Amino acid sequence: MAIITEEEEEETKPLVPPGSKESTMKNPQSQNPFPFWFYFTIIFSLATLLFVSLSLYSSQTDPRSWFLSLPPSLRQHYSDGRTLKVQVNPDELPIQVFVAESGPAQSENVIIVHGLGLSSYAFREMIQSLGSKGIHGVAVDLPGNGFSDKSMVVVGGDREIGFVGRVKEVYGLIQEKGVFWAFDHMVETGDLPYEEIIKLQNSKRRSLKAIELGSEETAKVLSQVIDTLGLSPVHLVLHDSALGLASNWVSENPQSVRSITLLDSSINPALPLWVLHIPGIREVLLGFSFAFKMLVSLRCSKDMTLSQIEAHRILLKGSNGREAVLGSLKKLNHSFDIAQWGNSDAVNGIPMQVIWSKQVSDVWSEEGERVSKALRKAKFVTHSGSRWPQESKSSELTGYIADFVSAFPISIKRVPEEPIPEKVQKILDEAKAGGDHDHAHAGYTDAYGLGEGWTT
Repeated sequence: MAIITEEEEEETKPLVPPGSKESTMKNPQSQNPFPFWFYFTIIFSLATLLFVSLSLYSSQTDPRSWFLSLPPSLRQHYSDGRTLKVQVNPDELPIQVFVAESGPAQSENVIIVHGLGLSSYAFREMIQSLGSKGIHGVAVDLPGNGFSDKSMVVVGGDREIGFVGRVKEVYGLIQEKGVFWAFDHMVETGDLPYEEIIKLQNSKRRSLKAIELGSEETAKVLSQVIDTLGLSPVHLVLHDSALGLASNWVSENPQSVRSITLLDSSINPALPLWVLHIPGIREVLLGFSFAFKMLVSLRCSKDMTLSQIEAHRILLKGSNGREAVLGSLKKLNHSFDIAQWGNSDAVNGIPMQVIWSKQVSDVWSEEGERVSKALRKAKFVTHSGSRWPQESKSSELTGYIADFVSAFPISIKRVPEEPIPEKVQKILDEAKAGGDHDHAHAGYTDAYGLGEGWTT
């Protein structure tokens, strides 16, 4: 008898090394997460450290170190000028305004106001040329531009201060209240003291706010600069977008304006400032000389040297300069009507001259013709430069301005009257009320040592 036996065939399984890829795929529980989190932590920490370092470096630049790093021409320009303090808003600290001067102070006063993206540095050769012709030339840096203040310290409020600023606030709060202050409060009351934390942070917060200049602020600045320097009446030169900034001051103070010269004036600046809004592009334009030179050559001037363009880039980049200029651009009145302004009762009687480029483009030449028709009483002349002609064609421009200014009679300086002392004014009022005019007059002169003494 045959016996049949069935043997179970055992499947032979290949041995797989425990560290191989196949073993890892079949046994996902054996993966080690430590390498991933280790490298992730290292990369994240390095990126955070780099970001914080760059933020601290860019926001805490020492003003003295910044000044010493400037090109010699910029340092010389600053040394040749001086700073004045103006009060734009009564609830804010005074702002420092930089002015550069040249020429005899007792002669005709020509004050040059730059457009957005420029500064008094662009007109240094023009004021020196005016000075050599016996005219007192003054170029002013509007706040937010050049060497004038570009930002102010704001205490309190809920302004955005960035990641680094918030880290500093948290650290300061821990130093003041202790590490477990919020935890203890939560244990006692059951609530996190969120409102108290925000209140403490806002009360101690100090941040820099870019100075944004509109026509009203410009009017206050010009009034105080002219009064401080004793320039009134002035021959006003407005370049580029300065027309929109200074038009209000002219309308409100026609008695302080001897004449107006518009130098390629337009509401829209020659420099396309809108590109400085775009992240990435703005860093390239303000961070590299060749990029900024391409922009200036394309829209503003092809005759400027690299060193001149570099100086403007440095001033525009430093200390919230970009933010201040962009803020002022937003405040410009883009619906400004030059014909309505020029023919208004306040401005109509002021002599005007328009100096316009004939080399830029046909569109710009047509714009000049439109301005000429809007200001029919204005003298219209053309120059051979670009929309930023003040450095390459300074002699030509200065000649036009000097001839225009010299055609008027000598200006009579406006000297502000000194206020009568309070004691003397009281004597005058009492004498006027009592009808003893002679006695009051004697008392007034004797008080200043001009009489023979008090008489009774």
